Amino acid sequence: MSKPCYQVLGLMRNLDALQLGQQDNILISYLPLLLIILFSLLYGQRLQLQIWIVQLGNSINRLKVIRDVARRDVIEFLKPMMPQGADPTEKVDRMLEYFTIFPVDLDPYGLVRKLEHVALTQDERLRKETAELIGRDDNVTVSQAVNVVSAAMLLNLIYKVVRHYYILGKKTSAYVYIVTLQALMPQILQEAEALYNAMDAFKQMQPIGDGIGPMVAGRLMLGLERKRVEKDTVMCEMEFKGRKLYVLKAEGPGGNTGYIGNAVTKLVKEMKIKFSTIIMVDAALKLEGENTGDLAEGVGAAIGGLGVDRYKIEEVATAHGIPTYAIVIKQSIMDAITVMKREIAEAAEKAINAVQRIILEKSKEGDNVLLIGVGNTIGII
Repeated sequence: MSKPCYQVLGLMRNLDALQLGQQDNILISYLPLLLIILFSLLYGQRLQLQIWIVQLGNSINRLKVIRDVARRDVIEFLKPMMPQGADPTEKVDRMLEYFTIFPVDLDPYGLVRKLEHVALTQDERLRKETAELIGRDDNVTVSQAVNVVSAAMLLNLIYKVVRHYYILGKKTSAYVYIVTLQALMPQILQEAEALYNAMDAFKQMQPIGDGIGPMVAGRLMLGLERKRVEKDTVMCEMEFKGRKLYVLKAEGPGGNTGYIGNAVTKLVKEMKIKFSTIIMVDAALKLEGENTGDLAEGVGAAIGGLGVDRYKIEEVATAHGIPTYAIVIKQSIMDAITVMKREIAEAAEKAINAVQRIILEKSKEGDNVLLIGVGNTIGII
């Protein structure tokens, strides 16, 4: 073989060796990445689970602090109201652990009546025991104290339920519990902090966002005689553009929501008032991106809670063919249970204008119109 051929073969061998060396270098350079991918596939989920467990532990500690501070604030709030030297700690601790067992719903017949009975029993027990604890029986003070205690009770319940699922998920390494809690925890913390802030509003008798409905009704009631038509529920009558307007709301300035369903039933069935239109004003949860204080109009009974009052209003309206219109003022859950924001308070005038327009559009002269301001009346007369 000629010399040039040997040179060509030698060059080819050198090129092959160079390529093999480059491949080895490439494999070595990618080895850490391959190990990371392999580790992630085998242990990534467990590692992420441990990270979330640590984060959730910190959040639950935060919930515990909020719960404990709320408990302390309740005791400090009630102490000055009690006889000299009395300590409410033991009774408060017992009240914070109260729970409600809702009726069985396997057979829905009569369920609303059962719900109402359970809710009334719960409400009466809390009111009576709070009144006995502070040694007072005036409605305003007792309602104020009940609202403060109720907020602390709810904070205690939130903490215990979240802690339960956290410990359960940690014990069983149940991915679904931890993932769900991790996703919901920011919202849970926001609501817990809002509940704690709501206690300050109740203690200082300041209106909260949910009170915008009674505020609208209360403005129309100014200077007029009020009649108590049901427990914690008042009404007044006025003339408006040839119509007779009945305005209904919970009694303030204590933190009441009234018994609106019973009051409407009494007005229509017992007092035999023939309404041509029912208009309800209430707070409503806004969607993300919507502005606090915006108004929206619709139809139907705008009232929350367990559904008992809503059921009764719908029954009466349906039986007598009364159209029901709703005006809602949009706000977040945090706005609804904390001191009323300026944007919400300013919406009251817009809501009154909307009420007056609907009355003119949906009724005629000589008609009876019922306006209901729905919500908590803390700080609102």
